[in-house]
Amino acid sequence: MSDKTELIGTVLDMNGLAAYQPGAVVSRTVIDKSAGTVTVFAFDEDQGLSEHTAPYDALVQVIDGTAEIMIAREPHLVKAGEMIIMPAGKPHALKAKPRFKMILVMIRAGVKP
Repeated sequence: MSDKTELIGTVLDMNGLAAYQPGAVVSRTVIDKSAGTVTVFAFDEDQGLSEHTAPYDALVQVIDGTAEIMIAREPHLVKAGEMIIMPAGKPHALKAKPRFKMILVMIRAGVKP
């Protein structure tokens, strides 16, 4: 499935939407609207996203493995079945410990669909 419209109304295994690849970060956007996005990521061991900030809160739900998520330089280990909200405007970073998959949900405040 390459077209996002094929995902609508279909039962999906979230773990199957982004496959692990050696030494890489793989992502698959599931929803991309003006009001927000939903993206599935697969991070190979020791891969991650460097520290950055976002203008909106971001919800991370780990669906496989374990992630080290830094929020304002405070580490959080988040395991499969757990979630964390990264607050808007605070620096955050992610690293695979070992490898992990996550769903990232970003809702853009004040934007009408």
